[in-house]
Amino acid sequence: MAEIKKFAKADPVTAANGAVILMEKIWPALEQVDSSSGALGGSVGWTLAELLPIVVEAPADRKTRDEWLDRLYQAILEDGVDYLWLVQERWGELCGSVEVASHWADEFLPQLKADLTDPRPGNSVRETGMCLSSLLAAGRHEELLDVLALQRYPFWFDRKFGVQALLAQGRVEEALAYAEASRGLNQPDGAIDAACERILLDAGRETEAYEKYALTANVSSTGLATFRMIARKYPTRDPKRILLDLAESSGDPGRWFAAAKDADFLDLALQFAQTGSTDPRTLSRASRDLLEKDARFCLQVGRRALQRMLDGYGYDLIGNDVLDAYDHFMKAAEKLGVAEDARNDVLSMATNAERKGSPFASILIRRCLPDSRL
Repeated sequence: MAEIKKFAKADPVTAANGAVILMEKIWPALEQVDSSSGALGGSVGWTLAELLPIVVEAPADRKTRDEWLDRLYQAILEDGVDYLWLVQERWGELCGSVEVASHWADEFLPQLKADLTDPRPGNSVRETGMCLSSLLAAGRHEELLDVLALQRYPFWFDRKFGVQALLAQGRVEEALAYAEASRGLNQPDGAIDAACERILLDAGRETEAYEKYALTANVSSTGLATFRMIARKYPTRDPKRILLDLAESSGDPGRWFAAAKDADFLDLALQFAQTGSTDPRTLSRASRDLLEKDARFCLQVGRRALQRMLDGYGYDLIGNDVLDAYDHFMKAAEKLGVAEDARNDVLSMATNAERKGSPFASILIRRCLPDSRL
């Protein structure tokens, strides 16, 4: 992919042909590889997202582009697990012209209509996305909406083309209503929220977009990533208010500790740590990393880390994790001149936890006792 992207600057048509060749080879190359973890599909999807614009934008003549489309269509037919789903979704763009897109729409449309009107359940047309994408690129918006109206149940991955068709006609409110009406059993609410948010942002309705969709449309793998995404989309919003909104809506303030710390809202981070379920290792690292900046914060966060470890929280904790947390806590205490009180505090915590059966209590007790050696 890197070589193709580099070559595209000098010869975009040849680079686009290279991208088509790569797409043709994906299924034969990966057919015998176990992709059950999803990692392989994710890598392929990322690669296609990077390469498809090269093919879409290449200044190829009609004959060359028709040849690419024929080859890609054959690759899609042979693809055993839909690695090329993104190619199908962007088929209309790959056509390069209204005329070509309309031609492909006519190729797929009869079978798609027959499938949607068949009273027998379970039928499907593999080229559904390609047909809808082609209708959209050809400007046949009403026809696209009519086809989608034949569906028995809302299916977002098809109906999103309908949303785009309405937007292309400037029908913003109808597009929003159409997206909302796409919700249902097994439909991706997050993706629908993201589409609605994008519509409102593009229409300049930022406040409405934030209040209705921002907190659910930008959910990522971590609280920090989610916060950064929202803050980037809404630069005029108070980031502290965003964090408070996220904490309130999620029901777990602890998930946003790292985001608050990263944004330098240490007072808010401490509040989230004390009221939420932040992973104790995360708290321990914060106690270590911010010692020179705010020792008092590190002392309080370090104590919370130890308490949560003693209470049994944390994934696959080992003794060294507990001792590291204790050391970070004590360094903050020494910096503040309260080492003796801090040690006695931990000893009391560990003694109480030992009575409750905490597996790490004895480790801390030995570390706290005078002249202990581990």
